[in-house]
Amino acid sequence: MEALHLKDRAVIALEGGEAREFLQGLVTNDVGQLVPGRGLYAALLTPRGKILFDFLVAEGDGAVLLDCAADSADGLLKRLTMYRLRAKIGIALRPQLSVFVGLSGRPAERAITFPDPRLERLGPRSIGAVAEMPDFLKGPASYHAERLALGVPEGSDFGSDKIFALDAGLDELNGVSFDKGCYVGQELTARMKHRGTARKRILGLKADGPLPLPGTAVVSGAKEVGEILSVYGSAGFALMRLDRLDEAKAPLMANNMPVASFRPEWLPP
Repeated sequence: MEALHLKDRAVIALEGGEAREFLQGLVTNDVGQLVPGRGLYAALLTPRGKILFDFLVAEGDGAVLLDCAADSADGLLKRLTMYRLRAKIGIALRPQLSVFVGLSGRPAERAITFPDPRLERLGPRSIGAVAEMPDFLKGPASYHAERLALGVPEGSDFGSDKIFALDAGLDELNGVSFDKGCYVGQELTARMKHRGTARKRILGLKADGPLPLPGTAVVSGAKEVGEILSVYGSAGFALMRLDRLDEAKAPLMANNMPVASFRPEWLPP
């Protein structure tokens, strides 16, 4: 992947000796596995196990850094501050830092660079000072096109408090630890994993023209099979009932428009 500046991302820093312990009790992944040169993918859930925010976690610049969607950064910051209570940590946006993909050579060395923990094909991820990075890089359009082709949902694809972590593929995308102990939403997430009750999955969706709006039902004949979650022109994501999809005999339609769902390679059958 070419070097890109993900201007639609923001960076939140957690500073202080209790930052790791604080985050460990909140998020889906094991912060204890965080080391220089390695990033984690994680989410903050509701107590019922639904995704509020997803983000990548890295260590550097004297803090634990969260690479998150810019349009939800304020909400994530407020949620973390609410949970802080008496923890001796600082939590703040770092507007001088930004997120990049595909950096190599000197720019990558001057940033905090790590393989994308979800899929290697998404390219190396970097968090660096804007002033020290190349100022001619393109924006995030090519990155989003690549993750759409790979069927990797994130951020606004999930909505807020709508999708269970396992329905969203966080397990397969290396975003959940089942050995780390308690975190917000852990009980229901572990129960779904143990019982194998995740009957829904977020799948890629394609059409020959612009997809209908999010919230539109995907049907096969008279039976509803899923619901469109997000739209990027003629591609997007839908939350699909796998059992109904397997049983579907009529073509998939959304608002009288033929559509096709696809199961990404990283999601096992």
